[in-house]
Amino acid sequence: MQSLRFTICSLFLMLAFAMFGSTARADIDIISPAEAQKLIESTDPAKRPIVLDTRGGYKDYFRGHLPTAHHLNFDTLRGTDKGVPVQYLPDDLTKALLVRAGIDKNRMHLIYATGEKLPNDEILSASMVAYVLEKFGVENIRIVDGGLPGWKAAKLPVTQEYFGNPTGTLPEKGKPEIALNVDDVLTRKPTAVLVDARPHNEYLGDDEIWLRKGHIPGAISFHWARLMATDNTHEFKPFEKTKNELAAAGLTTDKEILVYCGTSREGSLLRFYLKHVAKYPNVRLYEGSWKEYASLKQHPAETKENKAK
Repeated sequence: MQSLRFTICSLFLMLAFAMFGSTARADIDIISPAEAQKLIESTDPAKRPIVLDTRGGYKDYFRGHLPTAHHLNFDTLRGTDKGVPVQYLPDDLTKALLVRAGIDKNRMHLIYATGEKLPNDEILSASMVAYVLEKFGVENIRIVDGGLPGWKAAKLPVTQEYFGNPTGTLPEKGKPEIALNVDDVLTRKPTAVLVDARPHNEYLGDDEIWLRKGHIPGAISFHWARLMATDNTHEFKPFEKTKNELAAAGLTTDKEILVYCGTSREGSLLRFYLKHVAKYPNVRLYEGSWKEYASLKQHPAETKENKAK
């Protein structure tokens, strides 16, 4: 009887692997340039990923990009709405742009950009596009760790040949719950950790950028760049090297974390790291971020420093 049970169990496991083994790695994470190259050059077309160059400068794409990279300028996904700049487009427009870019519910998506030194922050275009894909239900996403600088440092091939993906197919169901609007933030923040991912000077209101100065009352400051390598802002620090710093800021796995920044790009990077590198279970992004909140003058702002509770 025990032998029969073992045989049945083994057959069940083999069947489950045959059915689901090919999709077991359908998740959201980072990937090394070397691993990315292997996938791009796979002899099996079904295993080749959709490669997205998300840089805002199309001439950067012309100068050189990863093989089979389709240029998806991150800023085509945003526009002015009711006078507030760089708001996410309506869902129907976003879906049309993603389908045109070849986003495919059955494929892996490799995302990258370049510009490894601050103040260049093109890594944020990669995390923003990853966030948009996730919100629209895509579950198989990798950001190339190190971006194009890491790719070139590994002496991997770069091309100037254009590449266009065939028309894509989006998942039927998205994940709108990862996004927050201003009312969500105000409702949730008394029991959650609200974190501002902008540079510290902007958090304190020492800038020439924003309509109003400071931050959302109660927010703590954690600049996204603290999570990235100092010599390449496209290379993620391992969680083992950041967990004490995150914990000291009050960013721990047991809390609901609400992230925002200036226009949501910096926040998308912090959210990507917490959710998909550090594997925090409950992290959401306020899409409107400070550029929207600053225009809503019925809501207060503050410039004092808040510390972790």
